[in-house]
Amino acid sequence: MNRILKTLYTSMLALLPVAAMAQIDGEFVKPRTGKFLLQNATVVTVTKGTLTNTSVLVENGKIVQVGTNLSAAGAEVIDCTGRFIYPGMIDSGTRLGLVEISSVPETVDYAEIGNVTPNMQALTTVNPNSEAIGVTRVSGVTTVLTVPTGGLFPGTAALINLNGYTPDQMYGGFKAVVMNFPSSGRRGRFDRRSDEDVKKDSEKALKEANEIWGNASKYLNLKKSGAELQFYPEMDQLSKAVSGELPLLIVVNTASDIQHAIKWVEGKNIKVIFSGVAEGWRVADEIAKAGIPVITGPVQDLPTRQSDRYDTPYANAGKMAKAGVKVALRTDEEENVRNLPFHAAFAAAYGLGKEDALKAITINPAEIFGIADQYGSVEAGKRANLVISTGDPLETKSQILHVFIDGYMIPMSNRHIRLYQEFLERSPGLKAN
Repeated sequence: MNRILKTLYTSMLALLPVAAMAQIDGEFVKPRTGKFLLQNATVVTVTKGTLTNTSVLVENGKIVQVGTNLSAAGAEVIDCTGRFIYPGMIDSGTRLGLVEISSVPETVDYAEIGNVTPNMQALTTVNPNSEAIGVTRVSGVTTVLTVPTGGLFPGTAALINLNGYTPDQMYGGFKAVVMNFPSSGRRGRFDRRSDEDVKKDSEKALKEANEIWGNASKYLNLKKSGAELQFYPEMDQLSKAVSGELPLLIVVNTASDIQHAIKWVEGKNIKVIFSGVAEGWRVADEIAKAGIPVITGPVQDLPTRQSDRYDTPYANAGKMAKAGVKVALRTDEEENVRNLPFHAAFAAAYGLGKEDALKAITINPAEIFGIADQYGSVEAGKRANLVISTGDPLETKSQILHVFIDGYMIPMSNRHIRLYQEFLERSPGLKAN
């Protein structure tokens, strides 16, 4: 879908041309960069403990210093006494920026026609003007993995920061080819296929996956040999996963499919990340033994089986983490990515623990994506993706006061907030004669 058409449609609906701007007293306020001293806060670094009465100096998009008695020369000082500074939160699986209104096809751009389209880039389709981006970031979620859906190889996912005028400005430095692993089970309660047909369809889908992967391997070998090849975009992109240049993000959920996926990747010498993993708790030891990192969620979900306990999705992440699996969390959302901290809170309450739940939306995804030198904690030298709050952001009572993305101070406004403010104290308006 043409991104320009999607942007125009969004603008007409919202009557606001750029979601990155906040409207205050009739004027638009843009995110602004500069030198900032966030003074006298409790800094939750994630990786180096919690520091009290500590300041953070931000300049040129980076965290320059973390410590006490930092010089305020040339900096805009923000008093954070009694406040907390956290790293910006990372949602490791969304469709944010790829869809505006699910019921309006013109604004939906997360799936392409065809079963094998790994060359379809989520990054090129991101709409920087999406109203959902503004709604998400003021909740402390600064970075998301936006993931295409659809066929067997639906496209290439991309990490984006939630500030910028173009997708390239938003790019967070990580991409992965997506694979929806063939399911060996039923598609839902309305699936009326016989057990034999379910098995046949599963075997057929897995055979197709193996043939496609084999073709990509042949393409890679021919390319390495210097053979003259007609450009084949699907195989060219998939061959980057075969070679290990790009990770393979395998979406898989049931316990049996997870086991099959573990066997499928054995001996392939590729970078693998499992996503979804709804029944990971059933085979957590096997995932840990395979050394495959996991992105799981949504946490606030229903059990996959009617016989499971109501809290199975809440406890899933904790059980995998206890087995030794590196776990990150996703919302698998487009409009409600803002609820990521509350997904983490449920996981914390049901076995993951507060510290590991925070890691699952900060440093863990950064490590899984290979960008921990830039994201995931409050440390000097890293990108200034920061959240200033009144308390623990996993608690609903906490308020997010300031958000920084790549050193830009983000206006704390969005369409929801503007509508709330508009109707909070309504004047009677015009009366009929």
